[in-house]
Amino acid sequence: LKVDDKGRIVIPAQFRDVIRGNYGRKIFITCTVNDECLQVFPDKEWEALMTKVAALPRSSDAVKYFMRKVVGSACESEFDRHGRVVIPPILRDEVGIVADSEVVLTGLSDRLEVWERQRWERMFRPVGGEVRQYETELARLGV
Repeated sequence: LKVDDKGRIVIPAQFRDVIRGNYGRKIFITCTVNDECLQVFPDKEWEALMTKVAALPRSSDAVKYFMRKVVGSACESEFDRHGRVVIPPILRDEVGIVADSEVVLTGLSDRLEVWERQRWERMFRPVGGEVRQYETELARLGV
């Protein structure tokens, strides 16, 4: 996928159809705690996350950071009639996405992630025994 000169990406039909069919057109785009990628939440999933966050202790430094970083950067958006979504400049800057950037879109159970391609490749390039450690941990968790 490529980001156009207006900061838009086309959400592929397989993701768009699931989101529209189950949630509607409204979405929220935000950064992650570690600034590696952006997250795209359907409205209902964002609201569920906000309900969880509201129940957390406000005195926690981790919760404060999450509120300021992730919740504070969230932008409401919708798909246009061509299935495009505008990624606001401030969020693009956070993760190194510029016009004509190639991005990778990954579907998770409750959200999408938008990765700048080079960051994605660095993140998932196997390093030594790391993958084996992940396999062991996932097996321990029953996955």
